[in-house]
Amino acid sequence: MISDGTNLFVRARACLVCCEVDEKLALAAALQQAWLAGRLRPEPAELEDVVDAGRPQQPRLVHPRELPRRSFATPEGRLALIHAVAHIEFNAINLACDALFRFQQMPRDYYGDWIRVAAEEAVHFQLLRERLRAAGSDYGAFDAHNGLWDMARRTADDPLVRMALVPRMLEARGLDVTPAMIDRFAAIGDSAMVDALSLILREEIGHVALGSRWFDYLCRQRGVDAEQTYFETLQLHLNGEIRCPLHLDARRQAGFSERELVRLQQLCNSGAGPA
Repeated sequence: MISDGTNLFVRARACLVCCEVDEKLALAAALQQAWLAGRLRPEPAELEDVVDAGRPQQPRLVHPRELPRRSFATPEGRLALIHAVAHIEFNAINLACDALFRFQQMPRDYYGDWIRVAAEEAVHFQLLRERLRAAGSDYGAFDAHNGLWDMARRTADDPLVRMALVPRMLEARGLDVTPAMIDRFAAIGDSAMVDALSLILREEIGHVALGSRWFDYLCRQRGVDAEQTYFETLQLHLNGEIRCPLHLDARRQAGFSERELVRLQQLCNSGAGPA
């Protein structure tokens, strides 16, 4: 019987349920360090389910409709935008840890991939929190919503559905919108945000590519067509709706096929996915 300290799933769950921000960041970094040093084993463990991911008391979570529109034209609006992206990155740490602890029958490489994602998401969050602090704000200063974690709960029963709807749908949306954000921060001379978002974009392309890798793996394992299964999953869970426009080059780098991009564009053109 291995100790909790060397059980990957126990360690990933501990990071997931941690509510204190700095401690969660440290746990995500330590998870990667321990894995790379060969000190963790993906040995199945019976663990209590996690219904609510660990998070600080602030930000206050509200329905997305209650969030004010973020105007880039004002310093306050730009801070609200940075905060919204930071909140996404914080939730992404939890999503990566959940993908680790919840699905305990995947190949070893799967765990190495999502451990790296958790560590990189922690770095992304820290970069954005530093920008908030430099402007006299901090994480928690603006309201946020719980949509990412809600999707984690909706996809908790099947890693194939998780890969389709989290990295290949929600996170892929980040690939669509981040290049424009980079251009807008460049236009006002905020080189620190340009650098932070450029790093985030590069690594998020890799994260979505991992979603594509493991989605394809699970489709092959089950003997189903990946493209058809992806669109059936979008239809079943989201009524086929996607948000547009798409950043095609970033999505290509992240593992979307040309046929998938054509079909996604058709959904955009049909009005199924308003911008």
